Amino acid sequence: MPTSKSADPVLVTMGEPAGIGPEVVVAAFAALGGRIGERKLLLVGDPEVFKSCGGVPDEAVVPLKARAVRTPGKPDAANAPATVEAIALAVEMAMKGKAAAVVTAPIHKAVLMQTGFRYPGHTDYLAHLTCAKRAVMMLASETLRVVPLTVHIPLKDVPRILDRQSIVETAEITLDALKRDFAVANPRLAVAGLNPHAGEDGEIGREEREIIAPAVEELRRRGHAVLGPLPSDTMFHAEARARYDAALCMYHDQALIPIKTLAFWEGVNVTLGLPIVRTSPDHGTGFDIAGTGKADARSMIAAIRLAAKMADARSR
Repeated sequence: MPTSKSADPVLVTMGEPAGIGPEVVVAAFAALGGRIGERKLLLVGDPEVFKSCGGVPDEAVVPLKARAVRTPGKPDAANAPATVEAIALAVEMAMKGKAAAVVTAPIHKAVLMQTGFRYPGHTDYLAHLTCAKRAVMMLASETLRVVPLTVHIPLKDVPRILDRQSIVETAEITLDALKRDFAVANPRLAVAGLNPHAGEDGEIGREEREIIAPAVEELRRRGHAVLGPLPSDTMFHAEARARYDAALCMYHDQALIPIKTLAFWEGVNVTLGLPIVRTSPDHGTGFDIAGTGKADARSMIAAIRLAAKMADARSR
């Protein structure tokens, strides 16, 4: 696994050139003064794209071989090679120990797929680049950390996909990350049920009894501090959150609604299970406001700060 030193830089990719990604990257760079603690910020992308958003010093940009042309709000498949290269180059540098962490600006998957990009999103591509066995998405803030077991699939397919092994594997990756990346000495995990009232003893669904509860028991037998399955409507208020360090949820909105309600601008997308640190702001490309000056950099700033914090935890 790559190791970083306290002065290694944090890399920030440009993301989709036509979106708000380059704008919030440049704004975050300015707000942080080009560094986070002892670490410099280096932006990975086409220098001309960053210049079109206000610019940063030339020495703060890691340039690409591919070029991109930014037309705000109008994605172009011709920019896909540069978008993908920025991610691959940043990961390569981190894997070689030349960077402490990678922060990625949002990409537009549909445009990338027009040119043969075969990954559903950042997470799967990062797992490929780093040869990770399993990558897990976490949304993290100072208020709450959540992990959706299933992500971008229709809700009707979730019960069919749930299985005991995936719950156990995802939970252990999460618990390991809480120790390694978040410096939680004795991590506690809450596991949500799938159905209302966590199935009401089998009266409102049997997934809790047949799949989720056995997975929780297996985790406890392995020595982990795990609660659940819990009714999701009562596990996110302040008193309930005090009982755990992260929540494992069964589907996308079960995890993302509470964190976006509690910490909309501070939520950070973190990829667990990788040999490198990777974070991202918890928003999309924002084509509708690109180039208007309305993009808010707070989530990108939070992503950079958390990446540096996680890198510091790993370097201890």
